[in-house]
Amino acid sequence: MDNNEHLRVVCPACHTVNRVLRERVGPGANCGSCKEPLVSPQPIELAAANFDRHIESNDLPVVVDFWAAWCGPCRMMAPVFDRAARELASEARVAKVDTERDPTLAARYGIRSIPTLIAFRNGREVARQSGAMDLPRLLQWVRANA
Repeated sequence: MDNNEHLRVVCPACHTVNRVLRERVGPGANCGSCKEPLVSPQPIELAAANFDRHIESNDLPVVVDFWAAWCGPCRMMAPVFDRAARELASEARVAKVDTERDPTLAARYGIRSIPTLIAFRNGREVARQSGAMDLPRLLQWVRANA
């Protein structure tokens, strides 16, 4: 891909699809609609109402953590996932889906154990990993699959 190519990036705040030059995706890129940053240093909470827009309308890969508050491994992995969101902010969209709040999304993707990570590219699932990971392994998995 050409560095001058435009990417579609969904705003984490208002969910508007923005066109941004690839070289400008990063800190300082703001939504044309709400003016909030397009790059989030923390995981974005997705729900049934906004999930498809982020998965299908982002040219950035999207990595989704399907989790629940009662899940011990999910709680252990939460700080790791938060740190990965900061490190991957310009490379991939990092998001979370609470399977208790949105069981239809969990069912749609056949989530049988949590945490489960799914990497999406161009609206399609490209990789899946169940179980908690440490930061180096998580970053390696995302960069290899997203």
